[in-house]
Amino acid sequence: MNQDQKKRAVAEAALEYVREGVIGVGTGSTVDYFIEGLAAKRHLIDAAVSSSEASTARLMAMGIDIVDLNEAGTLSIYVDGADEADKHLQLIKGGGGALTREKIIAAASSTFVCIVDDSKLVPVLGAFPLPVEVISMARSYVSRTIVAMGGQPVYREGFVTDNGNQIIDIHNLKILDPVALEQQINMVPGVVTVGLFARRPADILLIADDDGIRKMNHAR
Repeated sequence: MNQDQKKRAVAEAALEYVREGVIGVGTGSTVDYFIEGLAAKRHLIDAAVSSSEASTARLMAMGIDIVDLNEAGTLSIYVDGADEADKHLQLIKGGGGALTREKIIAAASSTFVCIVDDSKLVPVLGAFPLPVEVISMARSYVSRTIVAMGGQPVYREGFVTDNGNQIIDIHNLKILDPVALEQQINMVPGVVTVGLFARRPADILLIADDDGIRKMNHAR
């Protein structure tokens, strides 16, 4: 299978986890295939909580109502992709810039199903630049702090998040303790959130490879 075929296959596999009620839906090219597949499950879905304006538009085009997370409360399931994933189901997310909303919805969901192709599974997180959403006035300060941590921050020029903030992408990190680094970066003044999903990893990781779909569960 090529990469697009893998993305479609793993997105279709995630449809098995959709149940009645309100679901959480993430952002990205793999999730776009999942949204397409929701047409067949539309009768089960009361509404969706979306992590981005782009996904909101796609869901509404499928005839699926969008509700605010404040109205929805705890969600039974959240389906999203990742830029990197390790064997502990810890993730780097935010390549598409929706990391803050994604992290909030993941935290508010009972089950987080992450869907990736096998190119995203890595032994150590950090080859993919780690996104950090920051308040604009703090960008330089946060960048200097990240340099002191050993990372190389690069401002994502011309990009504004759906929350009206900016993103710094941290290069050249080898993330040996994702939980500790997530907490450390989140505590820097001016950081909205970091795209490390380690303190709240995925519950289920579905991986598409040439042999089909592989499933990994998070051991709690």
